[in-house]
Amino acid sequence: MKTGRWFAVALVMLLVLLLGGCIIAEDPYRFFTWNVTYGDIYPLGVKQQGILINGQFPGPAIESVTNDNLIINVFNNLDEPFLISWNGLEQRRNSWQDGVWGTNCPIPPGKNYTYALQVKDQIGSYFYFPSLAFHKAAGGYGGIKIASRSVIPVPFAPPAGDYTILAGDWFNQSHNDLKAILDSGHNLPFPNGLLINGRGTNGYVFTVEHGKTYRFRISNVGLATSINFRIQGHKMVLVEVEGTHTLQNTYDSLDIHLGQSYSVLVTADQPIQDYYLVASMRFTPQVLTATSVLRYSNSQKSVSGPPPGGPTIEVDWSLNQARSLRRNLTASGPRPNPQGSYHYGLINTTHTIRLANSAPIINGKQRYAVNSVSFIPADTPVKLADYFNIPGVFSLSSIPQNPTGGGGYLQTSVMASEYRGYAEIVFENSEDTLQSWHIDGHHFFVVGMDGGEWTPASRFVYNLRDTISRSTVQVYPKSWTAVYMPLDNAGMWNVRSQDWARQHLGQQFYLRIFSPANSWRDENPIPSNTLLCGRAVGHKA
Repeated sequence: MKTGRWFAVALVMLLVLLLGGCIIAEDPYRFFTWNVTYGDIYPLGVKQQGILINGQFPGPAIESVTNDNLIINVFNNLDEPFLISWNGLEQRRNSWQDGVWGTNCPIPPGKNYTYALQVKDQIGSYFYFPSLAFHKAAGGYGGIKIASRSVIPVPFAPPAGDYTILAGDWFNQSHNDLKAILDSGHNLPFPNGLLINGRGTNGYVFTVEHGKTYRFRISNVGLATSINFRIQGHKMVLVEVEGTHTLQNTYDSLDIHLGQSYSVLVTADQPIQDYYLVASMRFTPQVLTATSVLRYSNSQKSVSGPPPGGPTIEVDWSLNQARSLRRNLTASGPRPNPQGSYHYGLINTTHTIRLANSAPIINGKQRYAVNSVSFIPADTPVKLADYFNIPGVFSLSSIPQNPTGGGGYLQTSVMASEYRGYAEIVFENSEDTLQSWHIDGHHFFVVGMDGGEWTPASRFVYNLRDTISRSTVQVYPKSWTAVYMPLDNAGMWNVRSQDWARQHLGQQFYLRIFSPANSWRDENPIPSNTLLCGRAVGHKA
């Protein structure tokens, strides 16, 4: 009997252990409902029709934690189709939710679409924006914060406050007028000003307490120009760049190029009064400036006089600052291991992709191109055409992996690449203007940048130890920038200029990273709520 009772107890315990092992704790969910409308805004004192989300410009912030699932139900109450994209979110195995024309059909007027995202293995500072029809010029953008899980140490003490700064150039013309200017073959006019969190000069106040340290997350959400950011009388300690904890170097000012995001710590250690917080244009013939106010609590002295000046057209200054950005090799990232444990520089690259931007005139109109190809959208998103095997939408041979030196031509350009490869990508800029490049769905290691032409010998100056990884990188005039990128995220991914006129007129393409296993392990199945359009209509999601 004793043996029988012992056996029964052991069997029960075994069943409990087995059942307990089958219980998988799901990552938390955060739910958002967004109502997208037009509304009157006055960012530079001029009445404009802006794009509001839940009545706000900028839109509501997304605050999340590593691995959270974000369920965002977007109701489009505009009179035209609409999409939102998520600048810097990697969308692991999930290009279905990327929110650009190549992957998603637009949300029709009066309809809604629910995005289902996961911020898998990410931390840091990002932003979202509308990706169609030059809507970005009308607003519709907002900040994204991804905090580390509580069990993961962060390499700095918790700040007393956490502020988001969305800065960038602004035009008084409507987004429809700006789009018409581009579509007619002309360049955009010079911007009318800069905004900080949707407001012009001294339109926004950040309140701090003396002796405390605050985190500022700064993103350049503009259309056309790089900015320099600084705070009068205060130093900035850089701690994070697009999800990478950095060496905590101290800066008086930071260059932030189109589409980029930075996090700095600022200690309120100056006499109690108000100070200018400044964003000014870089590399432009005319330098426009916007200010906000850093206000110490109990301040009795307002800002006065001109704001502190910053760099204007100095390329070498900016290049040296970019090279000073380094990864914190002792800090944990989204997972509990040092970021430096991934020795990116010791991995052999599988192939090299060279991407050269150009500004050809095609059919009498100004266009922009990559390796001579100026992208034109097809009538069907290329991701859907690929999934449903719809012929005639795109060809994988439509853009070469190296510059051709030939004249520009129009094409729905898609480049094939090897899944789980490790690519060296070189951005080559022979023009006199600064370029800013972004790759959706991935991060990449910025291994080198310099003036002149890139050659294989340029690899001798690569940083293969402690460079940062990010998703948007600048290429200086008549210069090159090289990155290493793991091709570990199957899907169809937009590679684009962050200069929105260049993007609109063709300086983009799609990178198809295909897993031949056709397994849900490598890529999520098509969502059941996928919107269908063009030649995808009639197919079953």
